[in-house]
Amino acid sequence: MRRHLVMITGLSGSGKSSAARALEDEGFFVVDNLPLPLLPQLLTYSQEQHPVDKIAVVTDARHFSGLAQINQILDDLRSGEVTFELLFIEACDDALVRRFSETRRRHPLAPHERLSDGIAKERELLDVMRQQATCLIDSSFLTPHQLRAEVLNRICPREGKAPLTVLLQSFGFRYGIPPGSDLVMDVRFLPNPHFESELQAKTGVDQEVSNFALQNETGGEFLHRFCELLSYLLPKYRVEGKSYLTVSIGCTGGRHRSVAVVESIARRLPEQEMTFEISHRDIAKR
Repeated sequence: MRRHLVMITGLSGSGKSSAARALEDEGFFVVDNLPLPLLPQLLTYSQEQHPVDKIAVVTDARHFSGLAQINQILDDLRSGEVTFELLFIEACDDALVRRFSETRRRHPLAPHERLSDGIAKERELLDVMRQQATCLIDSSFLTPHQLRAEVLNRICPREGKAPLTVLLQSFGFRYGIPPGSDLVMDVRFLPNPHFESELQAKTGVDQEVSNFALQNETGGEFLHRFCELLSYLLPKYRVEGKSYLTVSIGCTGGRHRSVAVVESIARRLPEQEMTFEISHRDIAKR
């Protein structure tokens, strides 16, 4: 199988890092700020020492030492045993000035000069790369999510997007809401098995506990409505560029109701273009 090599370059502030992250989420082995003379060694390493078939490298104007060197490297890549693409990302001056102002960064080519001078100098240095680009994207009016989608559509349209990984986790409110939760649902309104002597020592994984909490009008309607909501929301998060989402379901102690709900949701949600992981954070706590 031929390896796929994408070289990402372009103007500082145009979105090269966002493009690299998008490809990394698609399974590319990504190396940032790679000096071009080291590219042959990287290709050898990625073939012999760390075999990968999708590679993306990010390089910028500071690593270009001359037109002859650039042309030789690009010619070698095109004639080699890789499918080579040169992705060039640019933006208008107004957009670049705004982005540098927002981040309060200095331009790498004009640390002690006017920002406009650095932009102009970089445009001149990168013109040869722009002329040879196989894929040119203007990010002037794109949000980071739109840029990500454009990169994926242009570089790997046949592969589609990586599946959204959804972590479904139960927890107990008495121990705090799990950090990093994207969606939190409180299910303490469901019947509580804790107050049933024959169920107290069991957990939501046990069928008897699940039946008690969910096999009733309230539990059944909640599961139906909440699964419909998730079925609607999860694809929206995926389109927006999310690759990992955490849905946390909480009850009082994290042993009974929340566990039963997570287990039931995992069985009901469609797995198309998504993968699910289950975690019961507080199930062993008393």
